[in-house]
Amino acid sequence: MNRKVRNEPHPILSSVLEYIYIIIGAAIIAVGFNVFLLPNEIASGGVSGISTILKGVFDWNPGLVQYAFNIPLFITGVIFLGKQFGARSLVGTLTLPLFVLLTASWEPATFNPLLGALFGGISVGVGLGIVFRGRASTGGTDLAAQIITKYSGLTLGTSVMLIDGLIVLSAALVFDIEKGLYALIGLFVTTKTIDIIQLGFSQSKMVYIITNKQEEIRDAIYTEVNRGVTKLSAVGGYTEQERPILLVVVYQTEFSKLKQVIKTVDPSAFVIVTDSYEVLGEGFKRP
Repeated sequence: MNRKVRNEPHPILSSVLEYIYIIIGAAIIAVGFNVFLLPNEIASGGVSGISTILKGVFDWNPGLVQYAFNIPLFITGVIFLGKQFGARSLVGTLTLPLFVLLTASWEPATFNPLLGALFGGISVGVGLGIVFRGRASTGGTDLAAQIITKYSGLTLGTSVMLIDGLIVLSAALVFDIEKGLYALIGLFVTTKTIDIIQLGFSQSKMVYIITNKQEEIRDAIYTEVNRGVTKLSAVGGYTEQERPILLVVVYQTEFSKLKQVIKTVDPSAFVIVTDSYEVLGEGFKRP
């Protein structure tokens, strides 16, 4: 009997969707910048943060400033890092400042700096997360960070932190300490929001179980929780004896039941629980 093969998305359709992601993401970033961050002088890192500072000091147009930084940085990135960025990142590099210019006349949503930092950070995080789903970037200081990483030996995270840290410090010096602190809040919220867009909210738990009653717990999980169990090979660090670990993944709604099953069979079991953001396979999300 022939198995039915699931059709993969057409390459052209996939490519079009990626560009749509980039455009939508850039539009969301621009709106968040113009209605939340810029009116409250919150420079939470990146080229947008630089444009906010220059707007406050020289009253320069943020969209044009972003073009002035993004295009040379993209060219420099291609020279030093190769053509790995491709057309998608070029689209992101060009469309973000364009949307900043197009939405420049939009009324600020709030003049409360805390609300501006929070919702501006969320907007930028959502937009960047969507752009990343399109396998692109919006250029800017991310490219500068990659160049620093390649030639300095620093990790990418450290390079990004150094650049964004300098931008936030500059904001504190140009505006005031409070604006710098609000910028830190916005930067933190952006980072966490990107993680949520990329990974989603944790909907399942991964549970490691170390017990002397492996067979009993395994059977109880099969019958009462209706989940599969994987046995991992392990050796006790002190005893040097083999001590297999049971691994089971459950939805959050099933976790309380699983915990009760373990406690009933072996109250002395050693249990480790971690969040699992994406599970692909039978009983969970299809790949």
